[in-house]
Amino acid sequence: MSKIRVYELAKLLGRSNPELVELLKKMGVEIKTHMSSIDMETAQRVEDTLAPKAQASPGAEEEAHDETSGPSDEKLAAQPQAAEELVVDRSATVGDIAKKLGKSPSEAVKALVGEGFMTPAGTVPDDDALTALGIAFNREIKRGPSSDVQPPKAETVPAQPVKAARKAHADDKPRPPIVTVMGHVDHGKTTLLDFIRKTRVTEGEAGGITQHIGAYKVNCNGHDIVFLDTPGHEAFTAMRARGAGVTDIAILVVAADDGVMPQTLEAMNHAKAAGVPIIVAINKIDKPDAKPERVRQQLSDYGLVPEEWGGDAIMVEVAAKAGDGIDALLEMILLVAEMAELKASATAEAEGIVVEANLDKGKGPVATIIVQQGTLKRGSIIATRTSWGKIRAMLDDTGRPVDSAGPSTPVEVLGLENVPMPGETFRIIGSEREARDQVSVAVRKDQDLGKTRARMTLEELYEQMNTDDTPQLAVVLKCDVQGSLEAFHSTLMKMSTDEVGINMVHEGVGRISESDVTLASVSNAIIIGFNVRPDANAKKIAEQENVQIRLYRVIYDMQEDIKAALEGMLAPVLRESVVGQAEIRASFKIPKIGRIAGCFVQEGVIRRNAKARVVRDGIVVWDGNLSGLRHFKEDVREIASGNECGISFAGFQDFRDGDVVEVYEILSEKKTLAI
Repeated sequence: MSKIRVYELAKLLGRSNPELVELLKKMGVEIKTHMSSIDMETAQRVEDTLAPKAQASPGAEEEAHDETSGPSDEKLAAQPQAAEELVVDRSATVGDIAKKLGKSPSEAVKALVGEGFMTPAGTVPDDDALTALGIAFNREIKRGPSSDVQPPKAETVPAQPVKAARKAHADDKPRPPIVTVMGHVDHGKTTLLDFIRKTRVTEGEAGGITQHIGAYKVNCNGHDIVFLDTPGHEAFTAMRARGAGVTDIAILVVAADDGVMPQTLEAMNHAKAAGVPIIVAINKIDKPDAKPERVRQQLSDYGLVPEEWGGDAIMVEVAAKAGDGIDALLEMILLVAEMAELKASATAEAEGIVVEANLDKGKGPVATIIVQQGTLKRGSIIATRTSWGKIRAMLDDTGRPVDSAGPSTPVEVLGLENVPMPGETFRIIGSEREARDQVSVAVRKDQDLGKTRARMTLEELYEQMNTDDTPQLAVVLKCDVQGSLEAFHSTLMKMSTDEVGINMVHEGVGRISESDVTLASVSNAIIIGFNVRPDANAKKIAEQENVQIRLYRVIYDMQEDIKAALEGMLAPVLRESVVGQAEIRASFKIPKIGRIAGCFVQEGVIRRNAKARVVRDGIVVWDGNLSGLRHFKEDVREIASGNECGISFAGFQDFRDGDVVEVYEILSEKKTLAI
């Protein structure tokens, strides 16, 4: 039986991918993502389910069930012919469109909610919501070719404080995805980027193929995609180490004739550590010795299982030199971006990230930045952690001057006082004085702290206590040979329990490199090496970043160290121990102090600073701390069994003769693992 992918069916039915995925799950169809395949019978059921909403005639239901009738997509095609066309402005909100339809805004919002779109009346609907609105009111709604109405300026919106995590805004709209291409050397990353840049550059670019800055925008079926041209996964993680979460999707390029290589695994683990969706581009499929199925098998061994094999990893076969499969790759990028629902506000206060920076002889300090939210304008005063300035000029990815840049737009900025660090975030500042003071404070702070961050050592893990989620020890493992690597990996994985686990960030064969140290730094991991040594640069970076490298020659030594570390991450066992018991036989009232209990110590020892509880007829009536302990007129630290004493309780005086005072302490015992 022939099959169809969910995203292809969504395109045919004019529905969004998330909507169709949700509908299939409600129908009891087992699918994982929009890349999953369904048979044609299920596709027909989906079409029949959606048909009543798409049909305006009373006899639509009979037509849907008429087996002798023509294809149902012909019936769907008939509906727009009968529907009256309505052209709206590109900036028209749901409320504006409702007025043109002769409906109230609440009716329009209610209709959208019924179709699965949570779109307020004051929001500009996207294309899917616009289609759904037209279906709901039997009108064909189209956007005008242009709009004279400009969106609200950023100055009209109250300034929002910039935070580490950007919060949602009421006017959030879909934004282009930001993509980074990574992979092993000579597997075709540059060739792939060059072909995309030459054939898919944004219309109107001067010169056609020249890339002006380290990030550029391409167009696919009317949708923009932003590519970051970074040197490799080391730079990708180095930016993330400085707090940059700029990448939305990672493209992992693997040569079909070469297979998975060490840098392929490093790039994959760097992307996984960042929590970024991965799309695999199996390149060079036009070569005679290409074996794409072998690549799929190798990647599945490392956790990237192809969706056609039941996994959720998207893999596209391409030939970068010839251009085969490039359109399919770009389409997959847009599909993943749609499912991720990437949105940003163009009216919020501008913020973003520095991609690269340098000192130009003619221009001075120059920074390539990507706006993540809001609209950045020429003349604005911006500040990063180490630099500030008033924007004198902005150039887009084609080298042309621009006055403003919206979300997911890469621009080159001129006017900074000095060169910022790649990966630093920028934000709008009200005045030059405020920006200067802010940067000066941050620079002095960095100098005082030596620009180093505290990393976790095994000795510190011995005493670490974590009572929240299951603690994880992050590990980067490097060994001399594959056999040792498998043995160490197996040993470490067996040491994980329900209470504490091991997160294998990366593992490989060979020396400990700078990339390993950078990844460990970002992931707050320790590096374990067996019969390998770090090179000079890796050792230097490890010292700067306080990344601990543990080297072993005997596997049992490693096992003992890691066991001790894991035990140190466990929350201790708290146990109560009763140390003494006394009976209240009389009470005395002392001015300015209150009531004092006259007691006789029956068992153990009564200590002044211990915790205590008052028990009456077997029921605890109070639990707290002792505030005073006396033997006759003297203050004492403790009273032994067989003696009389006076006891005062912190915040409690409602005791009676015959009550029993139990004094106890909480003991903390270290947990052990039975490994």
